Parts: sequence; structure tokens; C-alpha cells
Amino acid sequence: MRVFALSLRAFWRRIWLVGLVLLAVVVLLVWAGARWSLGQAEAVADATARQTARTHVALLSSELQKFRLLPVVLVEYPDVAATLADGSSPAQSRLDRTLEQLAQRTDAAAIYVVDASGTTRAASNWNSPASFVGQNYGFRPYFRDAMAKGSSEFFALGTVSGRPGLYLARRVDRDGRALGVVVVKVEFDGVEAAWTRNTGMTFVVDAHGVVLVTGVPDWRFHAIRPIDAATIADLRRTLQFGNAPPAPAPIAFDGAGALIGGKTRYRVAVEPAPLGSGRLYHLSPLDPPLAAARSQALLLGLGLLLVFAVAAGVLIRSAETRRIQARARAALEEEVKRRTAELSDANARLVIESEERIEADRRYRESREELAQANRLASLGQITAGVAHEINQPVAAIRTFAENGTTLIDRDAPEKARENLARIVDLTARIGTITGELRAFARRRASAAGTAPLGSVLDGVLLLLGERARNVVRVEIAPRLLVTPLIGDRTRLEQVVINLVQNAIEAVEGRPDRRVTLTAAPVDGAIELTVADNGAGLDPAVAASLFTPFASAKPEGLGLGLAIARDIAREFGGDISHRSAPAGAIFVARLKTA
Repeated sequence: MRVFALSLRAFWRRIWLVGLVLLAVVVLLVWAGARWSLGQAEAVADATARQTARTHVALLSSELQKFRLLPVVLVEYPDVAATLADGSSPAQSRLDRTLEQLAQRTDAAAIYVVDASGTTRAASNWNSPASFVGQNYGFRPYFRDAMAKGSSEFFALGTVSGRPGLYLARRVDRDGRALGVVVVKVEFDGVEAAWTRNTGMTFVVDAHGVVLVTGVPDWRFHAIRPIDAATIADLRRTLQFGNAPPAPAPIAFDGAGALIGGKTRYRVAVEPAPLGSGRLYHLSPLDPPLAAARSQALLLGLGLLLVFAVAAGVLIRSAETRRIQARARAALEEEVKRRTAELSDANARLVIESEERIEADRRYRESREELAQANRLASLGQITAGVAHEINQPVAAIRTFAENGTTLIDRDAPEKARENLARIVDLTARIGTITGELRAFARRRASAAGTAPLGSVLDGVLLLLGERARNVVRVEIAPRLLVTPLIGDRTRLEQVVINLVQNAIEAVEGRPDRRVTLTAAPVDGAIELTVADNGAGLDPAVAASLFTPFASAKPEGLGLGLAIARDIAREFGGDISHRSAPAGAIFVARLKTA
């Protein structure tokens, strides 16, 4: 009995010892799991915040890039200088409508022209109740800085519209005299809406820490840090953020972390923003990754605890060990099923996203083809006169031959009449060729497949240009190159060459020795088609932006022809470039051969 009692006491001592060890292990695992979970969650949230911040900066830069060119182009518009110089009513009326159309096409919030005294002379909203025309903005920093330095960018609340936006201003100079300023106002509703679709919060602050662009509307014009009294007085004087000073934003920063409302934790990523000296902040919530990390730590801890429990069970009872192992296997199977379901859901989402991207790519290609189609129709408008002349000549000849044929039949000369009818057939075939070329050129093309000989492409171009090209365009290309097949649809290749040749013909108009020369040379699996003219050449300032959409050296031009032509050439594996020349202009179309 005594031996049994000692054995029983030893057994219970082992039980207590195992229990204490298990308790110590549990405490250690809880502490280590909490530390690991926090570090893992912070790392995941930091990576998410950095990636999202960079993506949002890229989106903001892309939005601003298309608007920053508008003031640069508008200062050269003749009606701007005419309106500012002498207040010409016709010029001002035309300018109002031009600015209105340009604002609608570019989605600019407002475009307006301010004279040297700060008074608005023309505006895109000229016919609305909140028109800027007649308003004086001489107190605005963007006006003063543009008049002093030539250009300025300023984010502020609109004094008339009451809507915030970025003001892009550029000075209008003529003959060394500053006439006024062109201003483009940009609003960021679309960018802010895109930001709100991501998890977390994104906002841009200026050099004083005032929130300018934000996916959280309640934070707009709030400050993330204190502002001194002198700065507040200057903000009130310029009405940059209205009459009230910026209120503090409900956020507290702690290193790379932030606390909102005293309870919600975030990780912060900061990137330089393309708004002056501003910075973009993205706050990624810490709680979701922390919950996920804690779940992982809990699973890991449970696994380790399970190992210790199994070891303890072996010492106590083998049957208990088998029961615990069965329970562990069931839990593991459930976890595998859950993870498998999550992977299936993730795969389904990836399939949907892939289909959406394919659809977006299809819409992009359709939009590009529609733009090319519009350019072809615009080109047809310019070459109509030449084509009409090409058709009028055979029509007149047909009438003459028909009248002569009637006379020959009356004179009993059927052979002569038959010759006239044969000539009429040839002339109608020529008219059919011309009209068929017009229909083919105007027809919408949905596929870039196929090949076309260089000579066939040039024949179509010269046929469409007709009288405009006669006695002006010279084709100096070897016959062996004319039969070389080029990769691409013939109509789209004609569109590329017509753009270059039309520009060259317009460049030599008014010159007594008009000359446009077409040459070609084989280069590394391609043919370089050179279009050279003896015109006045290109201004170096214009040459730098030749292929930029909406940049044009012609007052009436949209600046799309060369950009579309180069896109088509690149689609077929080629390119278009401009080469400097001592006289005139030279453009080279590199067209890939089959």
C-alpha cells in the first residue's frame, strides 16, 4: 500500500509539473504571438500603404499632365492676344466660345483669360449665371505670380463657384509686354472618387500641412499640423481656403503610424505629390492585417500547444493521445477546406478581373480606331476638291464622246461610234476606281491583318490627293521597292502616308518652286519612306512636340494627324520620325516589310 501511495503521489507530481510547463508555454506563446502579430501586421500594412500611395501619385500625375499643356498652348492663340490687347468684341466672342468648347472636351472645370489689371475678359463659363467675365482676380496669388514669373500653380477655393481646385496660370506676352494671364482650373472629383475605392484614406497636403485633395471630404482644408498666425493671416487675405482658418484634422501621427478619432490605428506612407511642394499621404488600416496576423499566430500557437499536449498525453494515457490527435486532424481538415474555399474565391475574382481588363483593352482599341476613322474623314474633306477635279474631267469627256457617238450613228459610222463607246467604258472605269478608293479610304477598319505593296499604297495616296499632288509630288523610288509588300492594312497605311504628304503640300503652298519628294530605302527588314519638302521648315520649339496630341503649328489644327499616323505605324511594327534639314522639312516613315 505504501509503495502504491508513493507511486500515486509521484504520478500527481508529474501531472502538476506537466501542467506548470504547459502554462508557461502558453504564456510564452501568447507573448511571442502578440509581438509577432503586431510586427507582421505593420509590415503588411506598410507595404500596402506604400504601393497604394505610389499608385495614387501616378493617377494624380496622369490627370495633371493633360491639363498643364493647355495654358502653354492657349497663350499662343491669336484671339487671346487680340482680346487682351484691344478688347476686340469679335475676338472676345470667338474666344469665349473657343474656351467653352475646349473646357467641354478636356473636362477642365474652367478656362479664362485675365488682363493685366486682374479683370477677366473671356471665360469658358461666359454664358452661365456664375460667369467669371468681369470678375477681378488681381488679389489671387496665381495671378500675381504668373505676371511676375511667367507661370504659376495655386490650389484654392473658388471665390465664385465655391469649389476647390488647382489653378494653372501662364502669362501672355507680346512684343516684350505682359498683356495678361491664361488660367485653367482643374478639379479632382474623379481622382478623389478613384481613391475612395481603395481601402484606407488618401489625401494631399501643401507645404503648410493643409489637406487639398482628399478621398475624405470632411478633411478638406483641415490641417494635419499647427499653422502659425502669419500664415493664417496670409491665407485669409488671399481667400485661398475661404474666410475661416484651416481647422485641425482629427489625426495624430506616431512615427510611421497614425491614430484617428483616438481609436482607429493606421500605417502611413508618404510620397511627393505633383502639386507644388505638396505630399501625398495614404493611411492603410492596421486592424485587418493585425486580425489576420493574430489568427495566424493563434494557429501556430495552437499547433505548438498541441505538440506539447500530445507529449503530455503520452505520459498520461495513450488513449487520450489518440483522441487529441483525431481532434487535431479534424481541425486541420476544416482549415484546409476553408483555405481551399478562399483560394477558389480568389481565383474567381482573378478571372473576373482578367475579363474586365480584356474588355477595357477592347474598348481602348475601338476608341483608337474611331479616332483614326475621324482623322481619315477629316483628310477626305481636305482632298475632296482634288478628287472632284479628277472626276469632272472624265465626266466631261464621256459627255463629248456620247454626243459624238450620236452624230456618228446618224452618219452611219458604227465603227467610229463603237470606239467612242469603248472610250466611255474606260472613262467610267476610271471614275469607279476613284470613287472606290474614296469609299475604301473612308471605310472603318477593325483589323490590322494583311499586306499591301508600297506601290499600291502610293497609287492610292496620289489618286486621293489628285490635283493637289499633280506637278508638286515627285516619286523617286526604285521599281523593285514599289512591289515590296508592307505589313498592315492598305487603307491605314494610306492614312499614314496621306498625313505626311498633305502636311508637306501645305508647307510649300504659295512658293513658286513647290516640290515634295518621296524616296525609299530598305533598312533591316523595313522600308524607310522619306517625305521631303522645300517649304519654310519647322520651328525647333514646334518640332519638340510634333507627335504630342493636340499640339499643332497650324492655328486651325487639332494636332492629332501626326500622333494618329505614328500610332498606326507603330501598330504595324514601324515608326515615324522627323529629321532636321538645312531647308524645308523631312519626315521618315519606317514601314515593316512582310
